[in-house]
Amino acid sequence: MNKLMSIYKKFQEIIHYGLFGILTTVVNIGTFYLFETILSFPYLFANAIAIFISIVFAYVTNKKYVFKTQTTSLKQTVTEFLYFFGFRLISGLFDMGSMFLLVDGLNLGTNLSKVLTQFVVVVSNYLFSKFFIFKEKK
Repeated sequence: MNKLMSIYKKFQEIIHYGLFGILTTVVNIGTFYLFETILSFPYLFANAIAIFISIVFAYVTNKKYVFKTQTTSLKQTVTEFLYFFGFRLISGLFDMGSMFLLVDGLNLGTNLSKVLTQFVVVVSNYLFSKFFIFKEKK
């Protein structure tokens, strides 16, 4: 049991990022499905809504449970959120471009295209968060 706990502690950040990354992806894909498939919004508009909602969800969970950053002022919190939002917009632009390419260029289904884009988005978001947004202060 001690060995298991030491492994968990060693990889806690990655484990938590994986868990909350999965939840964020579910929020993203679920929101996309709701707006595009059920409510019949145009797929790029539905995708933009899904990206925005998942960014807010991811910020809260990454700050509190993954990287566990502490901000002591409103200014620090706003700055951290703006960095987070800005980097997530970069991956969001990749998401939008990939969706357009896969759906309109390769004629893949919208829901399959959404799932495929998430693999690259999740990895890039982790790297942005780890090294630029929630980096340890020295």
